[in-house]
Amino acid sequence: MLNFKSVALVLLLVSPSLWAAKIVVHDRMMDHGGGHLMDMGGAMVMGQNIDRVPDGCGTISGTKEITVRAGHKHAKRFPGRMFAFDQQEFNFEPCTKLTINFINEDKIRHQFMIHGLPRYLYAKGMFHLEVTGPGQVTGTLILPPAKKTYLVHCDIAQHMEKGMKGQMKVGGGDIDLPSIPGVTPYVVQDSYKRTVPLYVPPVDPSVAAKKKNAPYFTVSMIAGLVIGLILLVALASYLKGKQITEIFASLFGCTVALGSKGVSFFKSIFVRLFDKTKKLSFKK
Repeated sequence: MLNFKSVALVLLLVSPSLWAAKIVVHDRMMDHGGGHLMDMGGAMVMGQNIDRVPDGCGTISGTKEITVRAGHKHAKRFPGRMFAFDQQEFNFEPCTKLTINFINEDKIRHQFMIHGLPRYLYAKGMFHLEVTGPGQVTGTLILPPAKKTYLVHCDIAQHMEKGMKGQMKVGGGDIDLPSIPGVTPYVVQDSYKRTVPLYVPPVDPSVAAKKKNAPYFTVSMIAGLVIGLILLVALASYLKGKQITEIFASLFGCTVALGSKGVSFFKSIFVRLFDKTKKLSFKK
């Protein structure tokens, strides 16, 4: 009888959850000044602002902290998309001090970028989080006082076009941006209608008739089934009453033995061919 604990251990070892990618938290980045932080592990923050209040705010209106996840699995909700954030729209009050925990769940690089911010405060009008995943990076900014909608996206080539984009509304926003998955209509709507007729190659009537009249079971098929059943019964009889570890050991031993015999077989053939070639060369 197979040991239940051994079976449970094997199932646990092959469980997909154990091989799931571990999220690396990048919390020891080097500060290069000007709100630019990075490390050697593929994480970066640009436009970090934890204390400089934008003009027109006077003071910070409140503090918020959110977590945004990015990855291929979040695009499954949107037909035709390849990448996405786990949320596509964000709403905050003006002058909010916002901390964003950005988690990349894929084994590639993703970004969380906000565009259109005031350039006197944010270089190139941008706040930028980036991490080569799986990993997490955290950054903070203070939102401007204006009622505005900001584009949020991943700037890696084709990631935004494939669905990784959203919008951030401050004070309710001023517009709705186009082509935000699940939020606003696409500018160019995907079409899955067939535009080219399906090519069907011509079929020789005589070949089709032969296939139609061919027997479903052939002699070789029946012979293969019989041999397979005999081997299956023999294998079951051989493994009966063994522990799971003994079964794996037996299978491994058989594999090694067959491999060794195969190597010996090809080696003998090579030696014989070499000897024949050598004899022919001497005769010449």
